Amino acid sequence: MMLVRAFVSHYRRHPFQLAALALMIVLATMLWAGVSVLTDQARNSLFQSEEAVATRHQVVRTDGQPTGVDDFARLRKAGACVAPWLEVQRPPPEGRVIGIDPLAMGCFGDSVLGGNTGTLDGAPFLDVSEAARLSREGYESRLYLLAANESAELPPGYTLREFSLGPPTGELADSFLLNLDALSLLVLLITGLLVRSVHRLGVAQRRDSLALLYRYGVPHRRVMQLLALELFALSGVCVLPGLWLGVRLADVLGNGFGQALGSLFDVALYAGSGTALPWRAGGVMIALVLAACLVDWVVPRRWRAEATTARGRFIATSVLLAGLAGVLLAPSLAWVFAATALVFVGVGWLTPALLALCAQRLSDRAGLQGDSALDRWRHRELAVMFRHLALPVVALQFAMATVLAVQALVTTFEGTFDEWLAQRLEAEFYVEVPHGADATLAAEQLRILDGIGAWHRVIRGEARIHPATTAGREGMDNARVPVDLFALAPISDLVTGWTLLASVKDPWQRLESDGVMVNEQLARRHQLQLGDTLDIALAETTTKRNVVAIYADYGRPAGEILISGAALPEAFHARFESFSVNPGNLAITDIRNRLADTWDTPELTVRDNDSIRSLASDVFGQTFLLTRAISLLTLVLAAIALLIMGWVFFTTRVWFFRLLGIWGLPVSEVARQIRRLSVALTVAVTIAAMPLGIWLTWVLVSRINPLAFGWSLPMAIYPWFWVELVVVALAMGLIVARLMRRQLVHPANAREVAS
Repeated sequence: MMLVRAFVSHYRRHPFQLAALALMIVLATMLWAGVSVLTDQARNSLFQSEEAVATRHQVVRTDGQPTGVDDFARLRKAGACVAPWLEVQRPPPEGRVIGIDPLAMGCFGDSVLGGNTGTLDGAPFLDVSEAARLSREGYESRLYLLAANESAELPPGYTLREFSLGPPTGELADSFLLNLDALSLLVLLITGLLVRSVHRLGVAQRRDSLALLYRYGVPHRRVMQLLALELFALSGVCVLPGLWLGVRLADVLGNGFGQALGSLFDVALYAGSGTALPWRAGGVMIALVLAACLVDWVVPRRWRAEATTARGRFIATSVLLAGLAGVLLAPSLAWVFAATALVFVGVGWLTPALLALCAQRLSDRAGLQGDSALDRWRHRELAVMFRHLALPVVALQFAMATVLAVQALVTTFEGTFDEWLAQRLEAEFYVEVPHGADATLAAEQLRILDGIGAWHRVIRGEARIHPATTAGREGMDNARVPVDLFALAPISDLVTGWTLLASVKDPWQRLESDGVMVNEQLARRHQLQLGDTLDIALAETTTKRNVVAIYADYGRPAGEILISGAALPEAFHARFESFSVNPGNLAITDIRNRLADTWDTPELTVRDNDSIRSLASDVFGQTFLLTRAISLLTLVLAAIALLIMGWVFFTTRVWFFRLLGIWGLPVSEVARQIRRLSVALTVAVTIAAMPLGIWLTWVLVSRINPLAFGWSLPMAIYPWFWVELVVVALAMGLIVARLMRRQLVHPANAREVAS
């Protein structure tokens, strides 16, 4: 009991230290809980939106007539597992809604809407009866009959066809979720560093009292046990409010972004107050606090002593170089993550020492150049601060680097995704060719139609290739490999403006003669380059074509080739055909009626590509916003942590600052020196974070994505955002200086040792 009172007495003498440690645990827990909730919500929101545009199988009539309620009843009586899917297109801002019957989907299992067949998932989904009511109000509607899978058994008169509400984006979703997971791991590292930094400062402040306990015969092991118990109790008390604050913060961010988005489906980004506390995040935080603060138990004291020596810096440099080489040469994703961790270890180990060394060199240079004694003092004091604030300095550096990388990544994703969608959906409308219809006859009708704009026929199927000129390369498979085929006829102005990753001169003209284009996935998988020859098997014929371009194809893993439709043999069987059309001087209804008469069918599937682009963009728009919220949350809380640490540490140095006043410096001048010192600290850390952030961006887009998905993103940096980070650093420095100005007016205390 006396030992417990002795431990508690420290916090009675230093209540601010207890408040700082408790506040840091609360903030760290709030950061981790908020990130966990936002990440889970981004994942769920993305899955739900992906579900809305996923490829499905619909039941169609072989006689070309549209399916209706009578067909649904007939199919269910025949034992087929089908369900209604009623699309109602309303004008903005309400947008499209989809009517479903959860009861009818009971036989689908987990194949539709994530398996949630008992209740509706919320907008855009609503009960089919409500959707039918909207369709009777005059809105354009279309009824599909969904099949559970592509192998469903159907009675005579019916067959299956694929349909979707947008282009495939699954791999883009997987890529972004992978980056979210990487961001979460970095946030966990930052929170651990923040908590440890405050705890180590507290241990330094109570070093004399602990030494007194040792002199009274208390075993070292017993003192360590009480420190661990104290930390566990404090964590248990502080984690609960941190979890609650994290959920509330995520609630505010999620709801705020959700109201601002106003998406096509009006999907809520966040469930709101109904979300339970993330207890798993609380358990992780308690374990992290104990591990981060008590890691000294497992690290020999000799190693800790050598960490700041020349030998320690040499080891840190070796770790850093090994990590950089590992990231560059890693053959798999796991090795990239391991090597990236080594880089962060090396950078975190070296940064405080390098910043302190730079400050020391500036002080020496100021002395040689005859600068004022205050300039030399300020540089030396800055060097001391870099050494004693090593952990919060590294935590802020990692946070700044993470925010910089996430901002660059999200902006790159948005720009790349929008450009890719614009290329794939360049036409205003696309018209699906009905099952069994003659697409060649329709193409002739469009060709002679006066006033029509640019158009082309899209043919999709399968081919088998053999990269003839690359067969001798190491690791190549000599057997023919199946690939998706994408053919266009004619090559219209809708595609000639595509941004290609690599191409020969006049690639589209070459495509019409003897060329073939390949997607990035296929090029990386088989090491294809411009000029290589592909041996392509189409139906029963074989043709050789030269690679004239490599194009980006995000959203799926499959290899794909793009050729001219004129090169397809008559025996080629298309899996899917459609027409991309710009109406020009005509109305789309005129074109639709012309094609309907040509194919002798009363109903055609005509989709507005602007609507598809809006829907596909919304899939990622929510995730982009949530990711920005996570990065902003990380930066803000890391900044608050540095403010706390800076204030605590500056308080331990206030005795030295007051000496400046004793030596005759006015209080206003002392405050100005502290302000310059504080701003120099935060700006220096921000500048040190920029190379790490740029490197982390490169790792994400040029190493992780190609290894995980077979395609990369363009590397882009945004210097104006760097300016914004520097402004944030200036603001943090000024706030710390403002807090310290108050300390200068208090009576002087005895000098405290924080080292």
